[in-house]
Amino acid sequence: MEQTTHAGLFTRRFGPPPREGAPTVVLVHGLGLSGRYFVPLARRLAVSGATVLVPDLPGNARSRAAVRRTPDIGELAGALTRWHQRLALAPTLLVANSVGCQVVAAFAARHPRLVHRMVLVGPALDPRASGLRQFGRLLADAPREPLSLIAVAAADYLVTGPFRFAASFRHALRDAAEAFEWHLAQVHAPTLVVRGAGDTIASDAWTRRVARVLGDGRAAEVRGAAHAAHYSAPDAVAALIREFTAGRRV
Repeated sequence: MEQTTHAGLFTRRFGPPPREGAPTVVLVHGLGLSGRYFVPLARRLAVSGATVLVPDLPGNARSRAAVRRTPDIGELAGALTRWHQRLALAPTLLVANSVGCQVVAAFAARHPRLVHRMVLVGPALDPRASGLRQFGRLLADAPREPLSLIAVAAADYLVTGPFRFAASFRHALRDAAEAFEWHLAQVHAPTLVVRGAGDTIASDAWTRRVARVLGDGRAAEVRGAAHAAHYSAPDAVAALIREFTAGRRV
């Protein structure tokens, strides 16, 4: 793994440097976190020779100092765009988790030519649920996740800080209510929507709705996993991604 900074964003790289004609995968984390919980999946995807890039979004974890105030979803998508352009990446496979799905939806709606395919793992937030209910769902999910993930998340939340976490949560709720589904409807890149069967945050009904709203969406479920299926079941999620990118039905 190589660690560098591009366009102000701390970035982990697995596999070879980006090169013309080779697949590039970008993994986008969720609310208040870093890209650390994507490491198990990144390692498995890089085995096939793909370049896998995992940035910390501005205001979060090791990119916390990249901004003075907490960016909203649109600003995060803008930062991801500048990072993508700084690296001169070809159209990429975007894999996102939780609120990261809102960020990549905004990115893909604005810049469809930069997106080859997308994978949304546990897309959040469901606009039909209140902020209090969403927070309750987050708490309910925690006991279903591996203890090692709880440790990683707790450390990341401490670095990001409670005030920025709270501000990010408010921004995400506003985007979910006002823009998320509109952004999804603008995306026509083939998209796989993945849900851990035990996910309390992204329900089965909501996940399937996301897949229907997308221009070319399909849904899949991972047994024995919860909201962070990419962390608790990286082999299963990597297999789904390989089948999806190969053009096979999943």
